[in-house]
Amino acid sequence: MISVIIPVYNAEKSIENSLISIKNQTWKGVFEIILVNDGSTDGSKSIIENYQKKNPDQNIILINQENGGVSKARNIALKIAKGEYIAFLDSDDEWFPEKTEKQISFLEDKNLDIDFITSLWNDENILFPYKLLPQNKLVKITLKKLLFKITGQTSTAIFKRKILENTGFFDDNQKYSEDANYWMRISEKNKMCLLAEKLVIAGDGKKPFGISGLSANLKEMEKGIQKNILEMYQAKRINLPEYLFYFVISKLKYAVRPLRAKL
Repeated sequence: MISVIIPVYNAEKSIENSLISIKNQTWKGVFEIILVNDGSTDGSKSIIENYQKKNPDQNIILINQENGGVSKARNIALKIAKGEYIAFLDSDDEWFPEKTEKQISFLEDKNLDIDFITSLWNDENILFPYKLLPQNKLVKITLKKLLFKITGQTSTAIFKRKILENTGFFDDNQKYSEDANYWMRISEKNKMCLLAEKLVIAGDGKKPFGISGLSANLKEMEKGIQKNILEMYQAKRINLPEYLFYFVISKLKYAVRPLRAKL
């Protein structure tokens, strides 16, 4: 079974399409869909409840809570998830029908021994420091690669349940670059890969920074990124010269992001 974790905040225009994209998956296993309504003030709750009534064949669990942020919402769902695999789907994103079938085939391949897999999304390409392994369309993800350039948009990720046991959960209090923080911590004890196929449409094709939602707040995003770099240094997973290198690289990227967002 795959437990699909969906945090919802004011997503009345998109949440139904997100749920339909799960229903349209070609993978023939069982899905458990856990939605956490994180204090929405629009019609998200009613739309989800109406969708539940119309689609009783889908195993949907709806949790309503006061607004606490995306990390807390995901963690609440993760703590009750029962699946042997965990997947994330944001409430304004959609999966391609073949997404889970393709990714699960790699997770179940004992010769590869992969614990965590993502995919490409929107117009993402494979860029340095990532390198495609042409024999199986996989790209290896490591901590130092993540520190240089984040990959693995949240809605592209599926992983084995063992990661909850050896890594734990999101940082409850982190609202920006929280997924990158989790990926970095996961990388310590697990084999991570990206499947070099576009399998997710996120935010109706928006750019990764500077357009809408949390990612539009570039200043806070940079604070989150710097927190992640410092945390990896404090955990002794990188040394001081490496910390300074990634610190400077991030600041340089921050300086040019407003220009990139306008292109």
